[in-house]
Amino acid sequence: MGEMTRRSVLAGAAASGTLMAAGTAAAVPAGTTAGRPAAADVSVAIANAELTVRAGDHRYGDLVRGENHRFVGRPEYVRLCTTPAQVLEAVQAAVKAGKRLQVRSGGHCYEDFVTNSEVQVVIDLSEMKAISYDSARRAFAVEAGAMVGEVYETLFKGWGVTVPAGSCPSVAVGGQVAGGGYGQLNRSLGLIVDYLYAVEVVVVDAAGVARRVIATSEANDPNRDLWWAHTGGGGGTFGIVTRYWFRTPGATGTDPTRLLPKPPAELWISRVVWPWAKLSEADFTRLVSNYGIWCERNSAADSPYAALFARLTLTHQANGQITLVAQIDASVAGAEGLLNTFNAAIGEGIGAKPDVWDHRKLPWLHTTTWRGMFDGDSTYRADFKSSYMRTRFPDAQISAIYRNLTRTDYAHPTALLQISAYGGRTNTVAPSATAVAQRDSVMKLHYLVGWGDERDDARHIAWIREFYRDVHSATGGVPVPNTVTDGCFVNYADIDLGDPKWNSSGVPWTALYFKDNYKRLQQVKARWDPNDTFRHAQSVRLPAAAAGASEE
Repeated sequence: MGEMTRRSVLAGAAASGTLMAAGTAAAVPAGTTAGRPAAADVSVAIANAELTVRAGDHRYGDLVRGENHRFVGRPEYVRLCTTPAQVLEAVQAAVKAGKRLQVRSGGHCYEDFVTNSEVQVVIDLSEMKAISYDSARRAFAVEAGAMVGEVYETLFKGWGVTVPAGSCPSVAVGGQVAGGGYGQLNRSLGLIVDYLYAVEVVVVDAAGVARRVIATSEANDPNRDLWWAHTGGGGGTFGIVTRYWFRTPGATGTDPTRLLPKPPAELWISRVVWPWAKLSEADFTRLVSNYGIWCERNSAADSPYAALFARLTLTHQANGQITLVAQIDASVAGAEGLLNTFNAAIGEGIGAKPDVWDHRKLPWLHTTTWRGMFDGDSTYRADFKSSYMRTRFPDAQISAIYRNLTRTDYAHPTALLQISAYGGRTNTVAPSATAVAQRDSVMKLHYLVGWGDERDDARHIAWIREFYRDVHSATGGVPVPNTVTDGCFVNYADIDLGDPKWNSSGVPWTALYFKDNYKRLQQVKARWDPNDTFRHAQSVRLPAAAAGASEE
């Protein structure tokens, strides 16, 4: 077997995981299967056979919802798969029976794409978590159900390497990668899709026959277009991803410790908190302006600040505080001084003094779960929106942000806007090299609100919709691609982008997400999913000639 598993590296023992089901060797070349570690957290029953859960089973309620409790599905059954062969069989069975199917890996979809009333079969990949080194491909294989935190820990402890994935450790890579995920290392290393070497996908052809396909980034790979579509084209649209392989582009040799980047050994981190009670409107305006100007001036890949990532969290006034967190590779010359200079630049001219100034050094792996950078709750109802910024904030946008975060007719402590520093290495990749078209932005914005009671849905959803529309009022309520803004992030799915009530710009959601890459994504869709088997409200549409409908 041409691989080293986590168990073999950490325990010094031979790989002892189970192999794929018999009969799959011909479909996938020898040396590419990622054996399941014996210590995987699955029962013997699940490990040896797929599990079908239907209504009436006490597990059903947990398996028909994701992280956002606004959306609860009613599928006929959920298939829990543990191997690519089982996924293939599950897809074929659903297609043969004419059932509408959807896939879930980590359950972090922001909309009801997996849980709407039309979905009859959910294929659950949450137990497909194997992470290994594939010597035949000279790349690291990661199954779709592996969570970001597990990927960080396994790659680092086993080989001392990493990928620049997200900041939420409980998100699974299945959808995170397909949507072009980003995280704290995006300015120094780029996006996770910039390291995607290959992808294994279960697809369905025009005759309704399911098969497993491996597509790579190799220029002579006839399946390369399928690889490209999974570098930011979004999940649930071309097939079901079962595994990804990662390797640094251009990496040579067979030493796995040199085939992906090494993370910083240590990071200087800081957390600065301003109390809302002390902030005047002028202070708030200066704070947001300072941050936007800093991001604009320091977004180049050769900036001394390229190794610094920051996130400014602007909560509603009801929360009581505004927080700025940052981290920088401690090995960079003068790293601590650069961090101090950054914090001083953001706070310059603000009369209110911070209540908290946390400043220390941590080993890298510990920072991936540092609560200053990540805060999560798995029992919430929520709504989300996004935008890319190409420049600092115009004054009108800052005013709109302030108005909506200080509204007296609406007050909620988890209503907020997160502004992440962007650019750096991310912006060195051409917009057409991957499906992620936004490659010259300086900030990435995440609007969100979370709550617990279903009776409050309308109030919270109305607030975030009005907030977003107000900030982008000059361009029809959405961040149209222009000199200031550059569309939206497909992983922060937002169904309102297709509603003319909330998007009066005339720019379709397809252009907001994918810009000029959309027509190419449609061509991939036509080739690999001609029957539109894998679809949801914002999946890539078949070309009009094939679908007999508008691409929007």
